[in-house]
Amino acid sequence: MSEAPPRLAGRPGLDPAEAARRLAEHGPNLLPGSTPKSLFGIVRGVLTEPMFLMLLVAGGLYLALGDRAEAAFLLSAVFVVIGITLMQERKTQRALESLRELSAPRALVLRGGEEIRVPGRDVVVGDLLVLHEGDRIAADALLLDGHLDVNESLLTGEAVPVTKLPGAEAGQLFASTVVTKGVGVAEAHAVAGFTAVGRIGQALSTTVEPVSGLQLASRRLIRQLATGGLLLATAYALLGWLWDGHGLLQSVLAGIALTMAILPEEIPVILTVFLALGAWRISRHKVLTRRIPAVETLGAISVLAVDKTGTLTQNRMQVAELDLVGDTFRDAGADELPEPFHELVEFAMLATPADPFDPMEKAIQQFGLGWLTDTEHVHAEWAPEFEYALSPDILAMTRVFRGDARDAHLLATKGAPEAVIDLCHLDAGQAAAILQRVEAMAERGLRVLGVARGEWQGAAWPRGQHDFDFRFLGLLGFVDPPRPEVPAAIAECRGAGVRVIMMTGDHPATARAIAREVGLSERAEVITGAELAMLDDAALGERLRHVDLCARLQPEQKLRLVQLLRADGEVVAMTGDGVNDAPALKAADVGIAMGERGTDVAREAAALVLLDDSFASIVSAIRQGRRIYDNITKATRFVFAVHMPIIALALVPTLLHWPVLLMPVHIVLLELLIDPACSVVYEADPAADDIMQRPPRVPSDSPFAAANLRYAVIQGLGFAGLLLLGYGLLLGQGLDAAQSRSAVFIALVAGLFLLTLANRDLSRPAFSRMPARNPWLPRMFGAVALMLAAVVGLPFLRGVMGLAVPGALALLATAGMLAAAVVWLELLRRAAPGVARKAAAR
Repeated sequence: MSEAPPRLAGRPGLDPAEAARRLAEHGPNLLPGSTPKSLFGIVRGVLTEPMFLMLLVAGGLYLALGDRAEAAFLLSAVFVVIGITLMQERKTQRALESLRELSAPRALVLRGGEEIRVPGRDVVVGDLLVLHEGDRIAADALLLDGHLDVNESLLTGEAVPVTKLPGAEAGQLFASTVVTKGVGVAEAHAVAGFTAVGRIGQALSTTVEPVSGLQLASRRLIRQLATGGLLLATAYALLGWLWDGHGLLQSVLAGIALTMAILPEEIPVILTVFLALGAWRISRHKVLTRRIPAVETLGAISVLAVDKTGTLTQNRMQVAELDLVGDTFRDAGADELPEPFHELVEFAMLATPADPFDPMEKAIQQFGLGWLTDTEHVHAEWAPEFEYALSPDILAMTRVFRGDARDAHLLATKGAPEAVIDLCHLDAGQAAAILQRVEAMAERGLRVLGVARGEWQGAAWPRGQHDFDFRFLGLLGFVDPPRPEVPAAIAECRGAGVRVIMMTGDHPATARAIAREVGLSERAEVITGAELAMLDDAALGERLRHVDLCARLQPEQKLRLVQLLRADGEVVAMTGDGVNDAPALKAADVGIAMGERGTDVAREAAALVLLDDSFASIVSAIRQGRRIYDNITKATRFVFAVHMPIIALALVPTLLHWPVLLMPVHIVLLELLIDPACSVVYEADPAADDIMQRPPRVPSDSPFAAANLRYAVIQGLGFAGLLLLGYGLLLGQGLDAAQSRSAVFIALVAGLFLLTLANRDLSRPAFSRMPARNPWLPRMFGAVALMLAAVVGLPFLRGVMGLAVPGALALLATAGMLAAAVVWLELLRRAAPGVARKAAAR
């Protein structure tokens, strides 16, 4: 059993009975959870969405017509989306559960004068925690005795351990952080949801994920179309029965046909298939999608708020600079370490354990072994005889080694530059020169340690390090290096009109240095958490328009910044890896967590997870998001364009007392072509060449915007007019209904392929782009030709469809209608260049 530090040897800690009473009164030391929605509530919420009601209606119509395959496809989509929604509803619950798992599994406490180990959940306020290297702290506590270095990256995101000394401010310890060095005793003053990590959990559970613009727009459109379509189809059925003299069953079937023609049931299919396949395509770029609607939001991102540590940097310390107060060595492309620096590195290694836990000490050993291997300056076999640890009075540590002569000893010291200067007993001028170098290194974003060498002759160890004589050797500068891919990725973001803002808990000088190195911003101004706290929302929102670097932030301040940016009309993506980032990740339009170094909490709260932690993957995801959104826009335009001739050919002949042109069986067959055309061909369309040179789209925009739909409706109505004109002329020439219907139906089916080509790119003619860029286009053309050959060539299908083998006049009319359609589509594209450009850019 370990021994308590001397100053606390007489303190017994809590009485076990009192600890039990407090545990019963206040509950276990567990982080807050949330009550998940019931299965029934989730399913009910999904089924009341207009998009899924529309899927159910369309599936029911197909069942009524006996088309079980199409009905099964549409209805199965409902259950797929229900499953996806169930998984997404579990996301927040899992995030909170992973927060709870961060609690220390066991804690060493003083109770009744004895040290005992208890489960972390049994720690109560007032417990004395005995802490050693490697312990995860079980509660927020105040250090009473000892000295600790604590890794708080879980909360702050910063990789460098923080020194903790007894005292109200310097001794604050936080639950779920890890002791990297030292021994100490602390008194717990907050447990469970009252800890710093517990407050983050509460913020996470109350933060609402934003609804995407595409979801809102699709809901509005589907409500309008469903209402209008059903009313029009009902009126049409009554008109055919009461005015046109058709039978009731025939009129009802005609109304069903018109309903199927009016309702673009492909819209929910497009949204489901495109976003699901988009998530799969993004995963091939090492980005996991956890919230499907975030895929379309990627294309609208206008602000990318990034955490520095682990996102822009590698979250590991590295020796970047050596300073001999007059000569400098920088580890950037150098071939060898100059001889004058060997002693500095040698004694930095001697002052460091051979297998350290501390990140900065690991960096020292890695640097020394990398530059001094196979030299006389590496002493892996040496073991220290004695060590002087850091103390509240002297922030430096000394390791003592046996020397060559009797009672001779070699001393190696490292620590805060001010402490090492003091140990070396330098005069004021020498100290000022060294501190000036320290300040210059700090302004470049470096963390600085001083190193000294000493020799001592004697048998009894002095009480403290001040009793030795040291010679100052130099300074070590540490940096958390940027990821190599970051500068190019940030430049591409800037070219795409995406503003990058750094949000970090680190020092302003470090933030400024990293931002300068990766090219994040040309503006050097930094706003700190203390300044931010003094501004109201209006003043802070205005300040954010001119500042790209935010430093010394508290977790709740990151959340506030994200919320203010969104309130200012920005579409915000937030990257992060720590527990402190989780609420902001969830509140952002797109939360992006680091998969390798990130905490479970961050990954569960985010919409996207970078599997390889590569910042460049964010740019790839934005590019894919823009491509997916473009293709949804194209497919939506195609769906509305193609439904116009279907509606017209189902409605107008009845009103003009012509023979029925389109029956339900024709529409079902057409839907078999429309579905793959919009959900396969357009989904596979490659990205435009300029997709990352455009500014982000306007947040209020959508594929269902008036300009896009208006162009599609005009396009489709013009094509419908040509087909109706051809039908009327053929009937006027005395051609029977079956021959006339065949000519128009063939032209309509072939016209689907024309509309597919025309809506791929409104900036150029339909046939100017090589179909080879999309492998599904020639396959669709083959499917269209095969289907036409089957329905016209096979007697059974021809009879069911009410068609006939077309004669010369019918074939000539078909060719004429298609040629006129090509001319119409090109004239429309040229006559409305502004509409075409606006629609194409969406």
